[in-house]
Amino acid sequence: MRGPNLWSIRRHKLIVVRLDLEEMEERPSNLIDGFLDRMKTLMPSLYSHRCSEGCDGGFFMRVEEGTWMGHIVEHIALELQTLAGMDTGFGRTRGTGEKGIYNVVYSYLEEKAGIYAGQKAVEMVQTLIDGTPFDLAPVIQKLRELRENERLGPSTGSLVEEAAKRGIPWMRLNKYSLVQLGYGVNQRRIQATIASTTSNIAVEIACDKEDTKSLLEQMNIPVPKGDVIYDETGLQDAVKSLGYPLVLKPLNGNHGKGATIDVKNWTEALAALNLAKTYSRGVICEQFITGDDYRLLVIDYKFVAGAKRTPAAVTGDGVHTIQELVDITNANPLRGYGHEKVLTAIKVDAMSLEILAKKGLTLESVLPEGEIVYLKTTANLSTGGTATDVTDIVHPYNVFMAERIARVVGLDICGIDLMSPDVSIPMNENNAKVLEVNAAPGFRMHLVPAEGIGRNVAEPVIDMLFPPGKPFTIPIIAVTGTNGKTTTTRLIGHIIRSLGHKVGMTTSDGIYIQNRMLEKGDCTGPNSAKFVLMDPSVEYAVLETARGGLLRSGLAFAACDIAIVTNVAADHLGLRDINTVEDLAKAKGVVPESVHPNGYAILNADDDLVYAMRENIKCKLALFSMDEHNPRIVEHCAKGGVAAVAENGYVTIMKGTWKLRVEKIVNIPLTFSGRAIFNIQNILPAIMATYILKGIKIDDIREALETFIPSPGQTPGRMNIFKFHNFEMLVDYAHNAHGLRAISKFLEKTDAAVKTGIITVAGDRRNEDIVEFGEIAGAAFDEMIIRHDKNRRGRDGDELTELLIKGIRNVAPNKPIHIILDEMEAVHYAIANAKPGSHITLCSDAIADALELIKSLKEKESLADMENT
Repeated sequence: MRGPNLWSIRRHKLIVVRLDLEEMEERPSNLIDGFLDRMKTLMPSLYSHRCSEGCDGGFFMRVEEGTWMGHIVEHIALELQTLAGMDTGFGRTRGTGEKGIYNVVYSYLEEKAGIYAGQKAVEMVQTLIDGTPFDLAPVIQKLRELRENERLGPSTGSLVEEAAKRGIPWMRLNKYSLVQLGYGVNQRRIQATIASTTSNIAVEIACDKEDTKSLLEQMNIPVPKGDVIYDETGLQDAVKSLGYPLVLKPLNGNHGKGATIDVKNWTEALAALNLAKTYSRGVICEQFITGDDYRLLVIDYKFVAGAKRTPAAVTGDGVHTIQELVDITNANPLRGYGHEKVLTAIKVDAMSLEILAKKGLTLESVLPEGEIVYLKTTANLSTGGTATDVTDIVHPYNVFMAERIARVVGLDICGIDLMSPDVSIPMNENNAKVLEVNAAPGFRMHLVPAEGIGRNVAEPVIDMLFPPGKPFTIPIIAVTGTNGKTTTTRLIGHIIRSLGHKVGMTTSDGIYIQNRMLEKGDCTGPNSAKFVLMDPSVEYAVLETARGGLLRSGLAFAACDIAIVTNVAADHLGLRDINTVEDLAKAKGVVPESVHPNGYAILNADDDLVYAMRENIKCKLALFSMDEHNPRIVEHCAKGGVAAVAENGYVTIMKGTWKLRVEKIVNIPLTFSGRAIFNIQNILPAIMATYILKGIKIDDIREALETFIPSPGQTPGRMNIFKFHNFEMLVDYAHNAHGLRAISKFLEKTDAAVKTGIITVAGDRRNEDIVEFGEIAGAAFDEMIIRHDKNRRGRDGDELTELLIKGIRNVAPNKPIHIILDEMEAVHYAIANAKPGSHITLCSDAIADALELIKSLKEKESLADMENT
């Protein structure tokens, strides 16, 4: 799960393991000899799990009393993550309704680590059952590695955390550090600590050390003397000009890679040149400046933090070897793997060995007491360096110069490396030099210095990206329900678009941006919603939200502004543990529960299951009903609530006891002069939603209703009627009993000599649902053609046909039934055999193909008419 979900609206990051206990369903923990003792020995830290007992050791009490293996897997999966530096603690284990099969739910911080923890938890529980060994250490290390590979770095992570504290939604756009903050047209992006506001030219300048140095020199900013060289000849000239000691570093390098400091002779200079050239063709050769290494951080051209940086080092004690001193240093509880703690463990690498060799030392050397040996040439925290906060002692002149440097380069997020004997003294008085200007400066040294006060340097970045009054999201309208979702979604999008706004829309036939289809197919899941929310042109998001994607990974958004639930009826029951219509209502109820407190849940007051969802919402409530006298509507409006109703031939907004009539039902094309009752039910929540939105007036809604024509262009596969000379044909996506029943009510008001239905139903429906579909078809049509979808979803074709026929024969023993399995062949047959004045209804799954075929047949008829005239 990656968003609000069936298990938790607030906790988005959950793993759901479907676990079959098999024979262990009959053997809870208290029936397994030695199970608890083995668990305590292997993972004693589980003692901190309070479980339902509410006290330390509570989980062990449950294991001793007897609990099932799914519950134990849940706790171990959580503790494995905690031991690997990912402290997380939400879990639930619930039966699925099938004996021995459970949903084990637990939280995660990093997705791949969470999945791995669940897999290893199952393995570990099996070893505890069997009494076999389990090596915990490599599992914890693997989890740490997964965490470091997957997590955002500390700088990006701090920005995301600061944004999240303000309610700004975010999404990761790649597996690295590219992150979107906010949605649609109001989004901003960051990549590490480069923001979408950062000048590309400034980044280019900062990444070219020669350009940076030249620019700073021109602006009278102190920099070390030096030059760019490309070969030994250039190196010889530089040595003659500058003398020793020197620094050589790649022209386009970063993070100290390829740099060599304190070069004191030609042999060292030649080696340093060759090392730097492995990273860059050009090499900077400049004076080696002594002093302390400082980083000054400027955000939005204002100084915000300073840190003194010290490279990874060890201090001799006259007893231990250098390697032993490294091990002792790394044993400090403040040091850890990667970025898990304040400090990173020191890793001895080729650079470290080279530094030691230059001093005539090895890892086996014993340093005299008090002697310090640096093991890196740079003071990066990621290689074991340390940082001390010096923000409060930076001299005002140095603050002024830091802000000036950021302006000169043009970087709104700028890290300035300063070598100075003392940062509390003006740099023009103590021979301090600016070594580099960094785009994407690291924040970790400021956030959690080894010494001094931590500085929330993420705060000014978010202030810069989203100053007071600037929106960070766009209105999100989520539409769910069993039937009517697509039409409601499209109508809302049409109303908003008619006012000139740019709308992103997801539906069961595709993704639309500004009314252009950019993705074809069923696009009602979270990935499609994310597509819309990522688009930087979208001003409003209208998202059809089906239960499939919600059950697979939750919603794509943390909160929406308006949620609509059209209805809840039996559909797709028996799948993903949704076995009853009440289960289905609970799943769809996630959508209104995700509305933010100032938003609205728009619920169907005529549907008991939908109306009951009001009990779990934390937002404002609006209702809709086909009956203005519905007691629920009357009570709601008497309290000052808002509702949309059908009354006296109008669709009307009820605002308290006042009526705001929007339009006559017969004047709205979508209602087919009032015959399509189900479309009136779709119109009501649409007008309610758009009325709630700021800036949309009743007159705007009325005009949009009059111009929304049910057609293959506006509503593909939803009440598309084609009139031929001798018959008319209706194409609709009716795919369940509730939808077909709505079509049958429309047909009751349709005059036709013969009503023919081309029908099928998805194979993943329950047997009783397929039979019910056949019964409705048998009552609605005079003759039926049974076809099959291309994807029968695991159901045998003959069985599907037999169940449909059974349903038809239950109500219509003598009506003709034809079996033509291919949908296009069935359409050709129905048209070729259509009687004058007849009506054909095609319940289509392949909407695009069906519409293309019918339009081509219609065009042929029109061409024949032209030739005859």
